[in-house]
Amino acid sequence: MGGPGDPPEGTPEGGPGGAEDEYRSVVFDESFVRAARLQESSAAERMADHAPAVRRRPALRRGLTRQVLILALLIAVAFGTALYMGVRHPYGSTPVRRSVEALRTTVVPLAPQGRVPGAADPERLFTHSPAAPFDIGAEGVPLPASRRTAHFSDSQVMTALTAVKDYIVRSSLHPEVLAGREVRPVRSLVDSGQLDQFDRSVTHPAADGRHASTGWMVRIDPARARLADDRIRAFGSLHVTEADAATLEVSADHTFVYALRPTGAASHAPASLFTVRRELTFHLDRDDLRTRQVQLTTSYVQAGPLACAEDASAYLRPLLAGQTAGTGRPAGTNPYDTDSPASVCGTLATGAQPRA
Repeated sequence: MGGPGDPPEGTPEGGPGGAEDEYRSVVFDESFVRAARLQESSAAERMADHAPAVRRRPALRRGLTRQVLILALLIAVAFGTALYMGVRHPYGSTPVRRSVEALRTTVVPLAPQGRVPGAADPERLFTHSPAAPFDIGAEGVPLPASRRTAHFSDSQVMTALTAVKDYIVRSSLHPEVLAGREVRPVRSLVDSGQLDQFDRSVTHPAADGRHASTGWMVRIDPARARLADDRIRAFGSLHVTEADAATLEVSADHTFVYALRPTGAASHAPASLFTVRRELTFHLDRDDLRTRQVQLTTSYVQAGPLACAEDASAYLRPLLAGQTAGTGRPAGTNPYDTDSPASVCGTLATGAQPRA
């Protein structure tokens, strides 16, 4: 009987004497073969043990899974680093403080040379005044043709002109603003950098060249006068240029004529005309174009008939039909006070008044 390493049929005849050693390395003994046999469970055994009918495929090698996890971790770290640098980078999202110019205002009262003309019918006053050919309301604030500039497109120029027109209409023609009851229609169009100055001009108006609410909008003293006709006459123009490569400048020059009656007077009481000329300069940067707001930088207002002695910083207090300017003069000017504007008062030309 052959040894444990012999082939099952014994040693082949004529084999070389060293065959035993040769087969010993490739022939397995019976115990090895028996241990290597696969035994499949019967159907009953599989049902009892809830074992799967087929052998599960081995999971992915642990080394490959570890590589995938490491790669995903590296990607996540790189993305997080890029996001952090984008948020914290000084040239990325750090807000840049915009330089917004403060408004400078000048309000010039125009005193009549005699009694203020009046008539029961406001239309008659308009017909016999220089305002006869003026348009009514917002039609008197036309938009010019928009043309691109060196650094702004046609659409950006038109956006600037439209925003300025909206401001002029709301601050000169809005009934609630004119009556001094509302400021929100105007305030909503003011650049955020000027809101503090605007609010102080409304709550604490002063004739200091910076805080006259009448520089921001037309406000008629409600205790003195009211509109006798809501068809306000208007005439003027807009002109746009570049203040610099980042800012558009819009110049506006408009005259508004209001028919007024004394507050509380009957509808048949004599009415009179009140004229306000507003020469305004606006700046609009790219942020203003995006928000459709404006920076009002200069406001030069002439209004009459007014008395020279009246403080016109909070309200315009018109002289009405039959009234005169008297002999009052504006407060004196201190040439040593550089923060105080010169007190100015003009004379309303006779031709600017309606003809009797």
